[in-house]
Amino acid sequence: MKEEMARRMGSVSLATPGWRRPVRTEILEEKVIQEQLRQVKETIVYGLHQLLDLKDLNTGVHSTRLAEWAVRVAEALGVDESYQYDVEVAALLHDIGKIGVPDAILNKPGRLDAEERAVIDRHPEYGWAVLRLLPGFERVSLFVLHHHERVDGKGYPAGLQGEEIPLGSRIVCVVDCFDAMVSDRCYRPALSLDESVRRLQAGSGTQWDAEIVRLFLPLALQELSEVSKIVEPPVLASSLIVSS
Repeated sequence: MKEEMARRMGSVSLATPGWRRPVRTEILEEKVIQEQLRQVKETIVYGLHQLLDLKDLNTGVHSTRLAEWAVRVAEALGVDESYQYDVEVAALLHDIGKIGVPDAILNKPGRLDAEERAVIDRHPEYGWAVLRLLPGFERVSLFVLHHHERVDGKGYPAGLQGEEIPLGSRIVCVVDCFDAMVSDRCYRPALSLDESVRRLQAGSGTQWDAEIVRLFLPLALQELSEVSKIVEPPVLASSLIVSS
C-alpha cells in the first residue's frame, strides 16, 4: 500500500505544472549539443575544402592562406568571435563555386573571352547556392556570394557598393585579390611583392575597402613568407563557438 502511494505521489509530482529539469542538466546538455554542432560544421568545412583540392590543389592552398589572413583582419576590426569564425570559413570556401566551372576555363593559359568570363563570374553564385542550404552557413554563404563586389559598385554579382557589401565579403575580397597577385596563375606569373602592394594601394577606396587594406598590408608583409608555405589540409585557426 505504501509503495503504491509513493508511486502515485511520484507521478503526480513529476506532472505538477511548473516542474522542470535541473538547470545544471540543461546547461550541460546545451554544451554537448553545441559541441556536436561545431564538430559537424567543421567536418563539412573540411570536406568541402578537400573537394577544392581535388578540383585544383592550388585553389585549396590559396584558400588556406586566405583564411589565415582573413581571420587576423577580422580580429583587428574588433568583430565578435562568431563573426570571425564565419569570415574564416568564407575565406576557406570562397571559391567552392569553381567546382561548377569547366576545367578548360579555369586552366586556360590565355585571356578569357566574354562568354568564358561570364561563366567564371558565376562562381560566387554557385558557391552561395550550395552553402545557403547548410544549417549554420547562412552568413558564410552571403560572404561568399559577395566576395567579388567592389566598394565603388563596379563588382559582381549584385553591384553593391560601400557598406552595402557585407564586411566579411570585403575582407575576403582584399586578401583574395592580394594573394592572387603574389601567386603564379596559369595565365601569368606571380607579380612582385612591390607591384602587388602598389596595386592594392592604388585600388584602396575604389575596388577595395580602404580600412581593410590599411589593416591588412602590414600583417601580410610581415607574415607572407611564413603563411605562403602552408600546404597541409586546413585547420581552422580559431577554436570558436559556432554562430547561432
